[in-house]
Amino acid sequence: MYKVNEIFYSLQGEGYWAGTPSIFVRFSGCNLACPWCDTDHKQFRSMSAEDILTAILTLYPDTNSRKKHIVLTGGEPGLQADDELIDCLHSKGCYVTIETNGTCALPNSIDWITCSPKSPQGLQLEQVNELKVVYTGTTDPAEMVQSIRADHYFLQPLEKDGKMNTDQCVEYIKQHPLWRLSLQTHKLIGIR
Repeated sequence: MYKVNEIFYSLQGEGYWAGTPSIFVRFSGCNLACPWCDTDHKQFRSMSAEDILTAILTLYPDTNSRKKHIVLTGGEPGLQADDELIDCLHSKGCYVTIETNGTCALPNSIDWITCSPKSPQGLQLEQVNELKVVYTGTTDPAEMVQSIRADHYFLQPLEKDGKMNTDQCVEYIKQHPLWRLSLQTHKLIGIR
């Protein structure tokens, strides 16, 4: 059984897949305590892999033209995602992505890994599809590159007290063109 905070249909708001219609499976529970986390870890319902798949199929429009884009998120989904769940989702044509802090080993069958590490220490992943770092302005994102390799590198401005350090983030990217800017467009346009 999996501890699921919520399952909902929206557009991916950030990173490589920004703008993609996606079903989000948000798990409860995490091994870190990030101040900007938007998950209420006390709220969850226990669901089987089949329960999760049923919820996804209920939400996703019936279409044969493309795979269903699923985002496993949290909390830390790496604490719960396993081969049983991934195989169940693949059985109905789902493309499974995960947003992880990188501190847990993941099933090899996940289609796309987005790692958003909070520190270069404790990382269990060496290669990911997408590295997404929240730019605090006080730590150098280059430290992450030494710990983990990625196909795509994104910096995301930090929101604090209703303000974002976007200008500072842009200046860093201009000086370090390995990185691309990732904005939380779902927040900017007011969608879930």
